Amino acid sequence: MKIAYISTYLPRQCGIATFNHNLIQAINSNFPHQKAAESTCVIAINESSDKKQYDYPPEVKFVIRQERQRDYTAAAEYINKSGTDACIVEHEFGIFGGESGIYILSLLAGLEIPVITVLHTVLREPSYVQKLITREISKYSAYIVVMSKRAVQFLTSIYGIPEDKIKIIEHGVPDMALPAKNPVTALEPFKDKRTLFTFGLLSRNKGIETVIKALPIIIDKHPDVNYVILGNTHPGVLKSSGEEYRESLQQLAEKLGVRNHLHFINKFVAEEELIQFLAACHIYVTPYLNEAQITSGTLSYAIGAGAAVVSTPYWHAQELLDDNRGRLFNFKDFNALAGIITELLDNETKINRLRSNALHYGKHLKWPNIGRDYINLLTQAISKPIYRKTKIGLPENDELPAFSLLHIRRMTDYTGLMQHAKYGIPNFKEGYCLDDNARALILMLMANQQFQSKESIELIPVYLSYIHYMQREDGYFRNFLSFNRNYLDEKGSEDSFGRTIWALGFLINSAPNNSYREFGQELFKHSIPHFKDLKYLRGAANTLIGISLYLKAHPSDERMMSELDRLTSYIVSAYKKDNKNNWQWFEDVMTYDNAILPLALMHSAEITANEEVKNTAFESMAFLEKVTFQDNCFSPVGNDGWLHKGKPVPVFDQQAIETMGMVLLYYQAYHLTQNPEMLRKMNLCFMWFHGYNKLRVPLYDPETRGCCDGLQKGKLNRNQGAESTLAYLISHLTVLKALDEMPTEYKSPEKRHKPVYSK
Repeated sequence: MKIAYISTYLPRQCGIATFNHNLIQAINSNFPHQKAAESTCVIAINESSDKKQYDYPPEVKFVIRQERQRDYTAAAEYINKSGTDACIVEHEFGIFGGESGIYILSLLAGLEIPVITVLHTVLREPSYVQKLITREISKYSAYIVVMSKRAVQFLTSIYGIPEDKIKIIEHGVPDMALPAKNPVTALEPFKDKRTLFTFGLLSRNKGIETVIKALPIIIDKHPDVNYVILGNTHPGVLKSSGEEYRESLQQLAEKLGVRNHLHFINKFVAEEELIQFLAACHIYVTPYLNEAQITSGTLSYAIGAGAAVVSTPYWHAQELLDDNRGRLFNFKDFNALAGIITELLDNETKINRLRSNALHYGKHLKWPNIGRDYINLLTQAISKPIYRKTKIGLPENDELPAFSLLHIRRMTDYTGLMQHAKYGIPNFKEGYCLDDNARALILMLMANQQFQSKESIELIPVYLSYIHYMQREDGYFRNFLSFNRNYLDEKGSEDSFGRTIWALGFLINSAPNNSYREFGQELFKHSIPHFKDLKYLRGAANTLIGISLYLKAHPSDERMMSELDRLTSYIVSAYKKDNKNNWQWFEDVMTYDNAILPLALMHSAEITANEEVKNTAFESMAFLEKVTFQDNCFSPVGNDGWLHKGKPVPVFDQQAIETMGMVLLYYQAYHLTQNPEMLRKMNLCFMWFHGYNKLRVPLYDPETRGCCDGLQKGKLNRNQGAESTLAYLISHLTVLKALDEMPTEYKSPEKRHKPVYSK
């Protein structure tokens, strides 16, 4: 069995690195005739941009620089070609790049072998992104390993992870005999003293000050007691605060008159030496400040070494010290700590009983035993099917969440749809815009077609009245309105004008009643004089779609047919001008809302059956596709600089409107060609919202029923404004519409379920 391990790794001074090194040795010890170099492939994580930051041993085959996302996808490619049978990921939010370590998802998504993920932290109150990442990790993993029962409870009840996917394998401890003659007992803090002991990387959450505050009470009765703290200051703390915490502890001891009883050993020790320290101490103390510690390697080591342990009741301690394997005291309660330690020092029998119970329990925690548990789990994982989101074919209703207008209703008042939100809460300060209310009108018309829902009928007049309110006397439209209903501009952009014409054309073609249709026709006709003045391509393209939809209802309107031909020629001419040197596009730079340009030509070609227009649309679509499909997923052109000829494609920020455009484009391409490959690509783009993207993280929020505003470098934009949510919902309805139109032979018989509508 050849295994890939993804983790920090020695010589990096990190608890996860030590755990990973020990686990590798534990697994390899069960295969004595297999060379470790042939069975081990370590993918090490560096916290800097220097791949040579550490002098790694030979088993490290690949180095990931923490904040370089491309390293994660490259690591997946390397592992897939390495001949490994399975992969073990040591997960801790802080060791991977991006917000809360989000980059690990792009690595997991690219793997083609079974994965077991060891969660070293399971939070009871995760942030939205932490919860989301944990859920996505679970999807990609054959099994999730945790080290305590409390972690299982959290994963099932808070994260919704199936219990049969979660396995408890406790933290391993060294399989070393306690020294007959211990050199540590000769050290000054231990010599002829009774020693309290704590070890691990030093940081404020360790609660060392609680023990120092207890020392005066303890020493008053047992003046031969010393307190020894072994370990360096945590590298992150050292970087941000230096030795401030250590110095504050020394000052506290000085103030309390116990400075001579406090000893720091500021170094990182090997396990053999650590066992010697644990064997030399009288009582081991873990005084952590709060319960949110799901796993403690230091506590496991102390139990494995047969130490008498006194601890605060954090989650792991409650389980591991049960059945009289240790004693607990409340957080920050130095009086209780002093009482317990004094009681134990008064009665050596009680200390020995704790040691005996701990040593007995620690036998099954020895690393070779833990290694066998992992081998058994790896064997099971290899026999299971591998979850791969890369297998995205034709859409199926049962793969989609229930359709819901909840967030749109939340963002709508009697004036219209507010344009921005802070997280999932409407932001009144930003007011309203015509673009979003026009799109919202399209959404409601689509929802009514799909579901005949009462709430969509009720919301149509809200958005239609906003459009009416924003139309000027000359027929053009303003765009922005404040929350107190003051106009914020005199003339809106051509983009907002065109999107409104699109919405009105859709209304005229598919209104649920004559009243709405006639009102829409009045607004539409009042705006016609401005069609001839459009100068910008996207304004012209949006308007062209609106005219095409209008002509479906009024095919004999010669004036509109003339406008359709004129705007079509304008867009095709732009394409001919810039279509050269392998740049098959309408401008010399690819910017925003790109799919709207070929989409408009497809709508025009549907009306006129003009082959040149149709060919131009499909040719430009193919170029857009070549630019935006990367790493087996849809990756729209980022608005961080746009795409210029001969330059790399900017990856971030990615916007939901780009994805909606592509979904609509492929639907229209299918409508014109009946080629099911167009539906596959449509669904591939739609899945961008559900995690099939560069960061492999969903943008749709099932809690609020809104959509995050975009993908930024290393993180989600957690705001859920109108544009992004409308883009998601319009895309969702487009997929449902395509499913209805798809021939029966392309559908899976067992998955022909009706779409679900949720209020």
